[in-house]
Amino acid sequence: MERELILKCRSGDTRFFEPLVRAYEPAALRVATGILGHPDEARDGVQEAFIKAWQALPRFDVKRRFGPWFFQILRNHCRDMIRGRRSRSNYEVKDERLEARPAGERASPERDRQRAATREVIRRALDDLGEEHRDILILKEIQGFRYAEIAEILEIPEGTVASRLYHARRALKDALVELGADEM
Repeated sequence: MERELILKCRSGDTRFFEPLVRAYEPAALRVATGILGHPDEARDGVQEAFIKAWQALPRFDVKRRFGPWFFQILRNHCRDMIRGRRSRSNYEVKDERLEARPAGERASPERDRQRAATREVIRRALDDLGEEHRDILILKEIQGFRYAEIAEILEIPEGTVASRLYHARRALKDALVELGADEM
């Protein structure tokens, strides 16, 4: 299906790009928000990444899957945006799983304070990691991509994904301990 859409897009019919945008936009927004830390920047980044994908579509190998190729473009674009703003201080983790409340749990000011404190500690710990570790944790732990998908997105072998993820988790654990998260 995607292959047919891409081939029609290549013939110049832009309306066949819309189903691809609709299919990948929600996940792209989550990835971009995870990398950039701000929903408004993420929306801009996703839109610009789709434009870059459209422009690069004539060079796309139709034997590959669109998703991993697009997420490579998105990830690289988000990195460019971060370099452009020359600041990592605005990085923020928006993990929907942290926002979700278990069934039956009621909101309380204390619970909200604990959640905000947890998000802040995780954000700071991720800020302390290098790009390789931060990106792979966002793709796996926050976005839930499979190893094969991450391998395609990062253009690395699946074995490297497993190894890098192992080291990223250890680095995150060390960063959390250093921030005193084990005392929370």
